[in-house]
Amino acid sequence: MTAANGTTRRIRKMITAVGAMVIAAALSGVVGTATARTAAASSTALDPSVPPGGNFDLSVWELQLPIGSPGSPTTIPPSQLKGAGGYTNPAYFWTDKNDGSMTFWDPESGVTTPNSNYPRSELREMNADGSAADWALSGTHRLSARLRIVSVTSNVCVGQIHLGSGGSSTKPLLELYYHSNGDIVLGLENSPDGGQTLHTLANVALGTQWSYVIAIVGGRIQITVNGSTTSYPIASGFGSYHQYFKAGDYNQSASDSTSKGAKVKFYALTVAHG
Repeated sequence: MTAANGTTRRIRKMITAVGAMVIAAALSGVVGTATARTAAASSTALDPSVPPGGNFDLSVWELQLPIGSPGSPTTIPPSQLKGAGGYTNPAYFWTDKNDGSMTFWDPESGVTTPNSNYPRSELREMNADGSAADWALSGTHRLSARLRIVSVTSNVCVGQIHLGSGGSSTKPLLELYYHSNGDIVLGLENSPDGGQTLHTLANVALGTQWSYVIAIVGGRIQITVNGSTTSYPIASGFGSYHQYFKAGDYNQSASDSTSKGAKVKFYALTVAHG
């Protein structure tokens, strides 16, 4: 190889390296756009012509609606929710005809459970055999979602880990709230007797898609919002309790109004245990 050829090859390598750096820099400037496109592509995969069960695995969820008799809201079992012919309700639980999202509406005047002052249009985790989910804190448990809040009066709970068997408490272990000012807030229950400590995790403008993962990993709580993860210990009083996930639209305000409330749209919702 002549000296001239060696110089030519070195110049080519330098040009290639500089070009790669330029391309990388250009790509870094559109990461947000690429992410937005990915999210949009995912939502277009949803079929707007079928009930929610045609787009989401609702075979492991029971739906509670803000209707029924006082203290006894209507519930829809997994057997009626699952599949493309599953349950839909044009007022409280339906597929958006524009984007295919699983849409929940919860008016402030809705029917409540005996242990809450607030109505909800919300999913409760079930087992594949139709029995109520009730898992131990050991192991790994994840609830993952992508969603956006269309309207909210004060704040709305969009995901929970709730206490199951093991004691008399009817409290959650944690609740994830979206506030009308855009704050995403984690409420950690101080003990099975009640009382919450609040942690502001992020701020997302109303109507903007965002994602969360609510998890128990290695005996600790892990909360991920838009890819950012924080970890918290579990208070000792919860050790005897089993748990289950909840997701949807649990409005945190109540009144006689049928027009004020919360509307929440889900674009992805999965549960995993291991």
